[in-house]
Amino acid sequence: MKLSTKGRYGLMAMYRLKLNYGSGPMPISDIAKLEQLSESYLEQLFTQLKKNDLVKSVRGAGGGYELTRDPNEIKIGQILKALEGDMALSCASMSTKPECRNGSSCATKGILDKLQNEMEKVLDSMSLADM
Repeated sequence: MKLSTKGRYGLMAMYRLKLNYGSGPMPISDIAKLEQLSESYLEQLFTQLKKNDLVKSVRGAGGGYELTRDPNEIKIGQILKALEGDMALSCASMSTKPECRNGSSCATKGILDKLQNEMEKVLDSMSLADM
């Protein structure tokens, strides 16, 4: 599994919002400048984060984005799932789908399932505040 730029940049942007938590909304231009990222790309990421109730936007002068709740309550797994979708290792999550040709007789299924479970545990055990 490889984390895409969506996931990496999204974590970087959320980290900036974490640092700004409690100080009001942060303009996307400030986040882009601090992290050296494209504003238009960040807008796309924030659209996904907003749909998943991780950030909210404030319009007008002094507007921008802010976290919807305390950084301790936002899990890294939630952020990555919002941006990356299902983060399945290889075919680990396909054993019940028609795409999986070998099903329960697959030699790699057991290890991939175990790796998937451990990855999810780790991502769901860390919060934004841990960054």
